[in-house]
Amino acid sequence: MVIYGRNPVLEAIKEGRVSRVWVARGVEPWLLKELDKLDVDYEQVPRIELDQRLRTTHHQGIAAEVADLKFSDPEAPFELAKKRGETPLLVLLDGITDPRNYGAIIRSALALGAHGVVTEERRSAPLSALVLKASAGTAGKLPLVQVKNLARYLEELKQRGVWVYGAAGKAAKGLESLDYKRPLAVAIGSEGEGLRRLVAERCDELMHIPMHPEAESLNASVALGIILYRVGLGRAQG
Repeated sequence: MVIYGRNPVLEAIKEGRVSRVWVARGVEPWLLKELDKLDVDYEQVPRIELDQRLRTTHHQGIAAEVADLKFSDPEAPFELAKKRGETPLLVLLDGITDPRNYGAIIRSALALGAHGVVTEERRSAPLSALVLKASAGTAGKLPLVQVKNLARYLEELKQRGVWVYGAAGKAAKGLESLDYKRPLAVAIGSEGEGLRRLVAERCDELMHIPMHPEAESLNASVALGIILYRVGLGRAQG
């Protein structure tokens, strides 16, 4: 896989996952100094060559070849929670097909203490360089799990004592009325359509984010950030 963008490439270099690096001529001197400090061999090429190779001009002057991103074992989020000594917190994505949104969600999930992000095989953006860039390089730092059937996976979670809360704009309960201290999975649907019926029916609770009456909805990554912050507050209160 060829990735691009300063944060994703620098993070991959620090993790030892990079086999080759290309830098556009004329980039800021600090970037070259950072690469030298990391003791990385790189090839300087005309910027237009990166444009053509990557089929985008949004590469920030740097690209690298790394091993393909891979999905984690379904147990990985629970193992991470156990390692941290924390109550499990998973993020479930239902129909998030935009790779930028997927990447932004991964970034928020890592920042706000989630232990993994779960997607469905048929209804998700694939793991790609664009997802990695949108996640600011964090996609390799959090377990990313893919399951065949999300609704069935919810049943499996509940059998192991995980409560599932679904975000739904028309839900009767608001964020403030739920218990966040239990093992928890938060389900987020696509912007506009929300959670599918079968997924919503299998949630233990549906909740809404109180908003100004003139606002119709929130971007999925923004909504998730608000919810995970509220989960963190609830758990910090003892």
